[in-house]
Order: sequence, then structure tokens, then C-alpha cells
Amino acid sequence: MPARTDQSTDPDVTAGLATVRLATASFRRALAHVDDVGFDAASGLPGWTRRHVVAHVGYNARALSRLVVWAETGAELPMYASSQQRDREIELGATLRPQALRSLVDHSAIELDVRWRDLPADRWSHPVVTAQGRQVPVSETLWMRTREVWLHAVDLCAGTSVGDIPEPLQRRLLDDVTSVWSRRGDHQGWVLQEAAGREQVWGNAHAGSVTVSGSMSGLLAWATGRRGPGVTFSLGPVRPAPRWI
Repeated sequence: MPARTDQSTDPDVTAGLATVRLATASFRRALAHVDDVGFDAASGLPGWTRRHVVAHVGYNARALSRLVVWAETGAELPMYASSQQRDREIELGATLRPQALRSLVDHSAIELDVRWRDLPADRWSHPVVTAQGRQVPVSETLWMRTREVWLHAVDLCAGTSVGDIPEPLQRRLLDDVTSVWSRRGDHQGWVLQEAAGREQVWGNAHAGSVTVSGSMSGLLAWATGRRGPGVTFSLGPVRPAPRWI
């Protein structure tokens, strides 16, 4: 029997599939550094243990699989019934044994990858709705999963840092964060400036705005509420970034 291959030949989808598969492998490597006892330790996210992070990553793959099914069949199938259902699912998942949580991550990731692989080429532009209520083409699930597994690999506190995220993805993540701030009106007064290398600026400086300077990984860690290299403020002490997602 011949090997099954990705149905899409769109170069952007092909590149996205390669990127998300590498990102998923990075999360699995980070998880492999956590022994069973270590599942009970605190994660990098306030109020969550590593158990919560692992459960969330597993259930996120299942939720994204539902969006791919939606795109394939045309029948609406949201990521979650409600935000409360999502939260309950994570809390319950966090009570599973470590081996069950590892299996959840592995099996849900395989299911999602198979659904991506088998999605007909003409369905990748089909609109679906994210948990935040945004309508996007289903191809956006590739990026949604990429950022999910990379950042939560950092949250496992098992040796992966924000600096390990490939630089092009760090830049895209900062674009993503600042665009969310802009849509919500939270970007006013903030300017992010890369302090070394190829300088890039997010936001527009104006009277009274605060410039946050640092390395790419430092800016990303600050903007997403994670630990990383320090940043400096042009006015006042360092403060938390606006909420992202």
C-alpha cells in the first residue's frame, strides 16, 4: 500500500505543515525531560502545574481537529462548547496519571496531523471560528497549533526557553501579540523595540508612549507573560504586558 501524503500542494500550507510538525516534536522533547514525579511541579503559568499544561496541549489538538472536520464536512463543529467546558476539561485532564497524559498528547497530535494530511486541497480556505470568536480559514490552525506547542514547551520549565523558538517564529509571535493588542485597543502607549541585531519596532511612538526595549526573545517573553531575558522601559519600572489570549 503506498504511503499517504499531504493532499494540499499550496506552498504556504506545505510550509506551515513542516513548521507545526517541528514545533510538535519540540514539545515532545521537552515533555520527555519531565519524569512522572515532575508532573506535579508548578509550570511557568500561574496556578497551573505541569499536569495542566500537558492536558491543555492534548485537548487543544482535539479542539483544532474539530475545526479541521468542520472545514472538511462543512458542518459547524466549534473548538469548545463554551469557555467553561474548556476549563473543566483541563481541570479533569490534570487529574490523569502521567502515562495517560503522555498518551493524550501523543494520540491527539497524531489525530490532528492525520486530519491535516487528509484534508482535500480545496478545503484549506474554508472558514472556521476560533475559541476567541474570530473567523479564519482553516489553514490558520497550523499557526494556532505552532504557537501553542512552542510556548507551552517553555511553560513546562524543562529546559526549553523562549530563545529556543526559531527567530522567524518569534517575530511572527510578536506580530500576533501586538495585533491582538491593537484590535482590543491595548496597544496605545506601548512601543516594542528590538535592541540589537536587525532592529524592528512594533507600535507607533507618540508623546507619553512607553518604549519597551530588549532582545527579540526578551520582548517575546515579556509580551506573552513568560520568563526570559530582561527588558527595559523608557518610563518608569518594568510592568506586566497587556493580556494576550
